[in-house]
Amino acid sequence: MNLGTHEALELNELLMSCTSSIQSMALFLNQAKDPELKEMIGKHYPVHVQDYNMKIEFVKKMTGSTDKLNVPGLSMTALLPVPAPPYPSIEPQVKLAELDDRAIATSYLLTLKRAGREYAWAAFECGTPQLRAFLEDAFRMCSHQAHEVWSYMGRKSWYPIVPATGNLMETVGQIYREVPHHQPMTVYQ
Repeated sequence: MNLGTHEALELNELLMSCTSSIQSMALFLNQAKDPELKEMIGKHYPVHVQDYNMKIEFVKKMTGSTDKLNVPGLSMTALLPVPAPPYPSIEPQVKLAELDDRAIATSYLLTLKRAGREYAWAAFECGTPQLRAFLEDAFRMCSHQAHEVWSYMGRKSWYPIVPATGNLMETVGQIYREVPHHQPMTVYQ
């Protein structure tokens, strides 16, 4: 596969990022105490390895990857604000031997968000259709997994989920009006 120089360099950055993510996930799996967190990371882990291996194929094979990334479905269940006691405070530890579940979930969520932004950016810069489709799938993988981690953290009161007030929604709703034309091109005919 003839990739542009910028595409090859994007793949290099994404491979370095994947290496870090896979190694972090390995540590998280060893240190997580909550069975739900451990199960979630364990379920995500093989897809990250598949993603990494597909990138290797794009770099090494003239045909690119013939695999299709296993993008998990997105849970369509909205996480409603959880009535909880005040959110527990957090203080970064300057010396520690192991992460607790909250630190693992936070680190994993931020890793997924960062990777998702990198995939989206790389897709916008990619001209090779097969690689671009893969990068878009990789973005969706990160997006769906990040939503699952965010939901988990919300249920644990580790991520604030606060509904917008009625006043805010009313104010925003007053600013914008619907376009009256469902077929907007008819105004040009």
